[in-house]
Amino acid sequence: MSLAKVLRRPVVTEKSTIQSEQGRYVFEVDPSASKHDIAKAVEWAFNVKVVKVNTMTVPGKVKRYGRRPSKQPDWKKAIVLLQSGDSIQLFEGA
Repeated sequence: MSLAKVLRRPVVTEKSTIQSEQGRYVFEVDPSASKHDIAKAVEWAFNVKVVKVNTMTVPGKVKRYGRRPSKQPDWKKAIVLLQSGDSIQLFEGA
């Protein structure tokens, strides 16, 4: 898998902003990406050292369109722990 296609977008929420102060950053990633792929992609994209990667599959919500319920797709979330002293500027300036 190409490293450029592993990371889809950063997840910026209140909880992820608090975690970024501890060196943990949250990304939406490709569902077929492994933890090793995610670690390599973050190191390649941001020039930092990854210590640990936690992943989870977030189930999609059920929404209504008129009378019909419709399910949004599931997506994969990765929480990346960086080496102490490293940070990602994308989250710092937001």
